[in-house]
Amino acid sequence: MALKEIVEQTVIGLGYDLVEIERSAGGLLRVTIDLPWLPPVAGAAVPEQFVTVEDCEKVTRQLQFALEVDAIEYKRLEVSSPGIDRPLRHQQDFERFAGQVVDITLKAPLGAAASGQVNANRKKFRGVLERAEQIVGADAPVAGSWQIVWRDEPEAKPGARISKKRAQAPLQALGFTLDELRDARLAPIVSFKGRGHAGGLDASNEEFESN
Repeated sequence: MALKEIVEQTVIGLGYDLVEIERSAGGLLRVTIDLPWLPPVAGAAVPEQFVTVEDCEKVTRQLQFALEVDAIEYKRLEVSSPGIDRPLRHQQDFERFAGQVVDITLKAPLGAAASGQVNANRKKFRGVLERAEQIVGADAPVAGSWQIVWRDEPEAKPGARISKKRAQAPLQALGFTLDELRDARLAPIVSFKGRGHAGGLDASNEEFESN
């Protein structure tokens, strides 16, 4: 059985979501897990929950056994919770983090599809993640499509004061589907308000490493 299948079956079988698998130099196998996400029910408050060290230890023990059975070679195993730049890979990830600030990289530059305000060679964007249906006046959205919304504000010079009367840069929106993305991650913006706030993330990261 392939490494990804072993890890995925083990993690999901223990009741967690598999976020990412990485093999690094020196034989390090890094596995990132998260707690399953359920869409919120209207009117019901859902408390925030995070992966603990105990969760990482439990997954580590089970993975060690499963990897040994299938003779998968590695020197060190590290199981951790997602960091502040959590990758977004599946449709459910985008639904879960709608309203947050994300960084996306397109597989190909915009080219002819670029607006007059966006460089046609640009592939990287940072903005607030929204469902594509929220585009005002847009045609019917493609199923599974999303958009990010941002303002390209000019960088302020060190020590310079920004006038409150200065006009804001125009709001821009970029629609995309998951197939068009090379990479998508939560923007690494630290906030102690928690994930439930737009642009905010939990700054904690739990991990457990085993030799």
